[in-house]
Amino acid sequence: MSDRDFWNEGPKRQTMISRILISASAGIVLFLGGVHLAYTFMTHKFSPTENQLETAMKQVAPHISGETTMWKVWIGMHVSHSMGLLLFGLIYGYLALFRWDVLPRSHFLIGIGLLWLVGFIFLAHIYWFRNPLIGVSLATVFYLAGVVGIFGRA
Repeated sequence: MSDRDFWNEGPKRQTMISRILISASAGIVLFLGGVHLAYTFMTHKFSPTENQLETAMKQVAPHISGETTMWKVWIGMHVSHSMGLLLFGLIYGYLALFRWDVLPRSHFLIGIGLLWLVGFIFLAHIYWFRNPLIGVSLATVFYLAGVVGIFGRA
C-alpha cells in the first residue's frame, strides 16, 4: 500500500472507527440493561437491607392508586428502567452495525442519543451509585467520540 492509498483510506477508516465507538457505547448500555434486569428478577440486590421495609412495601399502596403496592411499583420501575437501557442499546447498536447510512444523516437521532446518555449521567450522579455512573459515562464518551468522527470528516 502506497502513502497515497493510505491517506485515501482515511474517510473509510474514520467511518469504521465511529461505527465501532457508537457500537461500543450501545453495547455498554445494553449490558447495563441486561444486568439490571437480571438483578431485578434473579437476585435480592435491589431489595431493602431492612427486611421489615420490604414487608411494608408489599402491604402499602401508593397515593396514586390502591390497585398496586409499593413493592410492585418498585419492581415495575426497575423493569421499565431496564427496558429503556435495553431499547437504547438495541436501537443504536442496530443503527451502528446494520443501518449506518441512517445515523450520520439524522441529527435528530444523534441528538436524542446524546441527550439520553447525558440524562442518564445526571440520574446516576444524583440518585444512584458509582458503578452505573462509570458505565454510562464511558458509554457517553464512546458515543461522543463516534459522533465527533462522523462530523469531523464532513
